[in-house]
Amino acid sequence: MAMVVSGKEAGKGQQAAAAGMDAGKYVRYTPEQVEALERVYTECPKPSSLRRQQLIRECPILSNIEPKQIKVWFQNRRCREKQRKEASRLQTVNRKLTAMNKLLMEENDRLQKQVSQLVYENGYMRQQLHNAPVATNDTSCESVVTSGQHHHQQNPTPQRPQKDANNPAGLLAIAEETLAEFLSKATGTAVDWVQMVGMKPGPDSIGIIAVSHNCSGVAARACGLVSLEPTKVADILKDRPSWYCDCRCLDVLTVIPTGNGGNIELIYMQTYAPTTLAAARDFWTLRYTTGLEDGSLVICERSLTPVTGGPAGPPAPNFVRAEMLSSGYLIRPCEGGGSMIHIVDHVDLDAWSVPEVLRPLYESPKILAQKMTVAALRHLKQIAQETSGEVPYGSGRRPAVLRTFSQRLSRGFNDAVNGFVDDGWSLLGSDGIEDVTVAINSSPNKILSSHANTSAVFSTLGGGVLCAKASMLLQNVPPAILVQFLREHRSEWADCGVDAYSAASLTANPYAVPAVRASGGFLGSQVILPLAHTVEHEEFLEVIRLEGHGFNQDDVILSRDMYFLQLCSGVDENAVGACAQLVFAPIDESFADDVPLLPSGFRVTPLDPKTDSPAATRTLDLASTLEIGSGVTARAVNETASSTYNLRSVLTIAFQFTYENHLRDSVAEMARQYVRNVVASVQRVAMAIAPSRPGSQIGVKHPPGSPEAHTLARWISGSYRAHTGVDLLRVDSQASDLLLKLLWHHSDAIMCCSLKASPVLTFSNQAGLDMLETTLIALQDIALEKILDDSARKVLCSEFPKIMQQGLAYLPAGICLSSMGRPVSYEQAVAWKVLNEEDTTHCLAFMFVNWSFV
Repeated sequence: MAMVVSGKEAGKGQQAAAAGMDAGKYVRYTPEQVEALERVYTECPKPSSLRRQQLIRECPILSNIEPKQIKVWFQNRRCREKQRKEASRLQTVNRKLTAMNKLLMEENDRLQKQVSQLVYENGYMRQQLHNAPVATNDTSCESVVTSGQHHHQQNPTPQRPQKDANNPAGLLAIAEETLAEFLSKATGTAVDWVQMVGMKPGPDSIGIIAVSHNCSGVAARACGLVSLEPTKVADILKDRPSWYCDCRCLDVLTVIPTGNGGNIELIYMQTYAPTTLAAARDFWTLRYTTGLEDGSLVICERSLTPVTGGPAGPPAPNFVRAEMLSSGYLIRPCEGGGSMIHIVDHVDLDAWSVPEVLRPLYESPKILAQKMTVAALRHLKQIAQETSGEVPYGSGRRPAVLRTFSQRLSRGFNDAVNGFVDDGWSLLGSDGIEDVTVAINSSPNKILSSHANTSAVFSTLGGGVLCAKASMLLQNVPPAILVQFLREHRSEWADCGVDAYSAASLTANPYAVPAVRASGGFLGSQVILPLAHTVEHEEFLEVIRLEGHGFNQDDVILSRDMYFLQLCSGVDENAVGACAQLVFAPIDESFADDVPLLPSGFRVTPLDPKTDSPAATRTLDLASTLEIGSGVTARAVNETASSTYNLRSVLTIAFQFTYENHLRDSVAEMARQYVRNVVASVQRVAMAIAPSRPGSQIGVKHPPGSPEAHTLARWISGSYRAHTGVDLLRVDSQASDLLLKLLWHHSDAIMCCSLKASPVLTFSNQAGLDMLETTLIALQDIALEKILDDSARKVLCSEFPKIMQQGLAYLPAGICLSSMGRPVSYEQAVAWKVLNEEDTTHCLAFMFVNWSFV
């Protein structure tokens, strides 16, 4: 029955509704109206006024709501969404902080126990020395020291009785013993751990990283938090070849279930050698997976001896048998999801089997931490972010596909460096000079098996793959800086004619180019197209496009663009013990998922500084160093360089080419000469980089005729004050060191360019280098016009007469480009003439205020 409302009451209701609409504060929406608005919000969270009006016309149920109210609804909806995301983020951070706090408390308890133990031992030794008689013989002294040593060893390893390897009970006893030893290391009581430099704990950090101090072998320990369930973490960590780039293969030979729900696995593993001058390592281990009473999951592992089930014979050819001491993973579930992980890696790599100059590679716990321990944590965090959809990827490919490309590049380069016989590699005769080693693979189907067409062509035409490789010892050259330069300036070391030959012979079809083109027939620039990067940007996957222009129409190969898939890693200058690497392989424009990859590139592996012998300041060939020994002339390190910057590293270079059988010798000669040219280029770059410290402007190299950095800083500051009446750098004294320091650390990007027909950049402070994504060495190859967009160039051209006449001009906000092609916005730019002591113009200076990447 309908209710009858008087006209007077209806009029009052309409007036009240109108008043409510005009107030603009409270509007009640029906569920149907909310549903309609939510549908639009999903498609467009911030609709324009026209879109809102269109919405009212299309949805009759919204006709009684004013456009202003709909605008307010969308504002409130965006605000609620932002608050929800922020609340979720804060909850995640809170869980991370809670878990990290627990880890830090456990670490603090461990350190407190260690301090108490050391204090007790100190008192014990004092008491022993105080009570010892004045006249003692050597035997009594030895007994005092020995007793102290026995007391210091909290968990002495018991003498293991011989166990029958074929008896599961004997293997279980070894597994339980391995578990106990691993847990004592994971909780920090069995090894003297020290915090690894540069690894600070925090909610967004990789975790707590420590390395061994005064223990047998080398060991690294890590504690971290990942948002993955324990069983998922265990599966990932067990698949060591997927995240440990030095793992060549891992074969599970036997699986034995245990009564407690776990299992024992007998494993054979091979690892790559980092350079061409040492043999690879292999391991025979027992891996034990089990659960603990508190719900934690443990995976522990140790080497097997011939007595405990290991092989009785010698290691495989080209391998040295290494030992894995009790190592593993303790995975503890977290409240609210995720896992806390304790990782311990403890190995003895038989460092005495390699030349003395290379022993730091096998004796450094920092290198072990970077290659294995930290790599495992980073891989877990990468998988966690990919699973949650937090990581953006280019090229439309899935994260797993791009990660596979990175693994194939790294593995292919390792295969080339090591040249294993069972992969089909054999050495080719030398040309009388032993600086470059050439190996051939006449059956490359294994290394190119992902591409059936390529393998078929190889088998039909007859040919193979040739690899030319060399190693060098570098002095005072930061690995990260060197690899950055090689990445950004391919033209400084590459021969584009050889690049074109390599690209055409593999990507089109093998042997498409019968002979090497003359170098210099390729002119063009390098464009870097980013594909993916890892969590902490320690590894980049990208496509390199080399823009080509042939001399004539017949140069079909040279006139087209060339493409390379490239992997760059270890460019963080602050990562202690990290290996820097640049690996690339030619691809075609299609970039198919099964594209054949023949990787070449560079690897720079740091060596621990040697303080007991003078270091040479020049780059030496490592092979000749090993032969000549102490007879090599060494000069003293530059006195201005810090003793902590006495860096030594090993550079390994390997380049691969395809060949046809009747052209094998000519391709081999070309490859030798090409690698020698690359070595000479890298030596020149290393000499330029070596004298100055990274991030330091004292040793900045300028073009001929340019002033020292201190003088230039004084000119820049003085000219700015002369033109504006304001101090650019607020400093009481005019000390050149202080001026230079303030200029270098200025928050705005300050850079100078030459006064030429085509101005190029000559100097920049740290902010400018960050904005341009380049280095001091590479800066001097960047033209001013390349960093400015069209509008900025037009403004500069219009203001240039003013700058030259009045000495200063203020440029409006705009966009510029970094050397990597990324757009950078800035609020304002200031340009002024830099005058020298004779009041003549030396260069132009630019300051980009409040810049940021778009």
